[in-house]
Amino acid sequence: MATTVTAAFNEFLKDKVNLDSNKVSTARSSRNSLIDEIHKLPSKDSSFPDLYSDKDINFGSFERKTKKRPLDDIDMMICLNAKGSTYYEYSDRIEITVNPDAKNLKALCNLSTDTLNSVKVVNKFVSGLSNVPMYKKAEINRRQEAAVLNLTSYDWNYDIVPCFFTTENILGKSYYLIPDGSGNWKKTDPRIDRKRTSDINQKNNGNVLNVIRIMKYWNKRPTMPSMSSYLIENMILNHYEYKTDASQYVDVNLPEVFLYISNNIHYSVNDPKGIQGNINTLSYEDRIKIQNRANLDYQRSYEARRLEDENKHKESINKWREIFGPEFPTYG
Repeated sequence: MATTVTAAFNEFLKDKVNLDSNKVSTARSSRNSLIDEIHKLPSKDSSFPDLYSDKDINFGSFERKTKKRPLDDIDMMICLNAKGSTYYEYSDRIEITVNPDAKNLKALCNLSTDTLNSVKVVNKFVSGLSNVPMYKKAEINRRQEAAVLNLTSYDWNYDIVPCFFTTENILGKSYYLIPDGSGNWKKTDPRIDRKRTSDINQKNNGNVLNVIRIMKYWNKRPTMPSMSSYLIENMILNHYEYKTDASQYVDVNLPEVFLYISNNIHYSVNDPKGIQGNINTLSYEDRIKIQNRANLDYQRSYEARRLEDENKHKESINKWREIFGPEFPTYG
């Protein structure tokens, strides 16, 4: 319960939207311990591929600090030493050809070929983790591009993605190659997402992250089809990319954000990494529903801001509850 709109939003962010700081600290410590154990795998298993640990990278919304509650997964990329292997990029996939001297990678190739099978690589991580005493009772399996570790002692999973780091191309660009879920590989570069998020947030005095997290909460409410977390995050970043005036008060920012989504949900949203192309793969029907909901909540948020300006905090809080639902604080 709150008697001002600012207090209501502070309570909502603290208790329902943002991750609990103690959990974040525990999660980071546990993640670091897991990485340490993974780094020991080649010394414990002579058939495990050599690592290139200097290029390991944490990624995903937890790393970018754009994750809302609950904390359900933590992503990390563990880099392997290519040992002189090469890759070739086709229109629909990337294939890695293993150097004949790289015996541990050779063992993970497609039968009677030098083509590295990414499913076998992920499964090698699954089996390797299964032999670590502290993880023996954990649920460990493969899901698409990641080895998934689920410890019963925590609420979250770890998605462990094996990867390779490429040499620079003629444009001076390097990439990470990760499994594509079908046995081949694909490009990514979480460094770009991480830097872009940080740069835009800092340019706006650190006020964008709360907007992203609260809009992800809105996106998951059962009032419309949900966008992917990555899509809504990038739409909000696009909105703030050339701005420097995001307010420290989240509610002040929301009307223009709702309006931006309503006005732009039908357009392409380009992958900032320049790899995936258009990441807005929503159907036309879903775009219409999201547009209508965003427009309705734009009108509601505009009205809520007007009521707050008139010092009608109870009425304003009730209007915000129409947008965010029963978990938003009540007046009192």
